[in-house]
Amino acid sequence: MTEQRLVVLISGRGSNLRAIQQACASGQLPARITAVISNRADAAGLAWCRDVDLTAQVIAHKSFSTRADFDRALAAAIDTHNPDWIVLAGFMRQLTDAFVQRYLGRLINIHPSLLPAFPGLHTHQQALQAGVRWHGASVHFVTPELDAGPIIAQGVLPVRSDDTPESLSARVLALEHQLYPQALGHLLRGDCVLERGQTRWRHAYQSPDLAGINPQRQA
Repeated sequence: MTEQRLVVLISGRGSNLRAIQQACASGQLPARITAVISNRADAAGLAWCRDVDLTAQVIAHKSFSTRADFDRALAAAIDTHNPDWIVLAGFMRQLTDAFVQRYLGRLINIHPSLLPAFPGLHTHQQALQAGVRWHGASVHFVTPELDAGPIIAQGVLPVRSDDTPESLSARVLALEHQLYPQALGHLLRGDCVLERGQTRWRHAYQSPDLAGINPQRQA
């Protein structure tokens, strides 16, 4: 399979970025990360990029007067790398409709909840307050509506009686590190595409993501 090109967008520590890079390096993903772009100069993930010789760039959103101006600069930077996929990995910016439409079907995000439950911020606190018994993470195509794009894959784990937002966050994050490379693998192999506003699978789908992630393993 031809190696595909990824541009990864981050705002913080970049732990999902690391998981994706490890999957590329191990051969799990037939891809390479051609660039990492952050909207924050103090993002911890940038130091890691320097350590492993990944090309990284900062486009500070605070340098722009409008979201549209920032998104145009971001798109120009992305396009210099000619990526097959744009991967959001803890990128804490709501993107304009024009930006999303430019990359529709190639723009992917991971969200720390079982969407459509608990979109937005503070998902673990929301889950505990709602008293749900199961929680997890969702990989989805990005569409103009926040956290509402068609779902590609989900990972699930049980909510424990003694969970706090911090403990639940840590376990969901570990789950994300397994789920995101798996979901990207489906996309890179052409197993699924965004079509008419839905995720369309090219073959009978038997929920390999959930089957491949055992929630009991999450410490």
